[in-house]
Amino acid sequence: MKIEILTRGDHQETQYEIISKIRDLINFKNLEPGDKLPSERMLSEKFEVSRTNIREAIQKLEFYGLLYSKPQSGTFVADIGQVAMNGMIEDILRLEEPDFKSLVETRILLELKTVRLAAQRRTEEDLKQMKMAMDAYAKKVSNGEDAVQEDLLFHLAIAKASGNSTMNTFMLIITPEIITNFEKYHVCDKGLAFRGVEEHQDIFDAIEKQDTKLAKAKMKVHFKTLYQYCYNI
Repeated sequence: MKIEILTRGDHQETQYEIISKIRDLINFKNLEPGDKLPSERMLSEKFEVSRTNIREAIQKLEFYGLLYSKPQSGTFVADIGQVAMNGMIEDILRLEEPDFKSLVETRILLELKTVRLAAQRRTEEDLKQMKMAMDAYAKKVSNGEDAVQEDLLFHLAIAKASGNSTMNTFMLIITPEIITNFEKYHVCDKGLAFRGVEEHQDIFDAIEKQDTKLAKAKMKVHFKTLYQYCYNI
């Protein structure tokens, strides 16, 4: 499994253009709460962008509660008035790109919660996914290869195991930006990467034991170096 790395400028501009066009489509068609949007394929053809870009824009609007999807049915306008809808979209389009320190702080706060929930709720399948990501990370580190994506896949597996869809979605949203910044600032050097192998194992063991306090404590240890590094940039 690979995480798609997205550049900041071009990607953000494309996303904002798609969101603006979706807003215009809703207004032009006078779509009301519960009305269905055209399919991803149709929007992709209409806006002349990839279906991946359409999907990401829809996911962002879902995250803010403006759209919702039903499996096998499609995407629908949420129960919110047109004036409020337009106002919220304008606010989304004015959002600033988060700086690296803000991303790190947000990620730490989020993951200290998700790791506790994961320890409570994890299934055998969740443990399997964590172990696969953890092993992939360790293998790349031992070979001297960049393992940023494998590192974040391990943390995404923890977020998924938390059973909280909102936290999981938020992790998915901020992960591409984290990858870009990790590579920009060379966060995962060899020393930190080798230490990360041991720390991942400690976190995994605590989750497997369903020890919520230990899981949180081990995650704090894991993030301590990152937090210090962030404030020395």
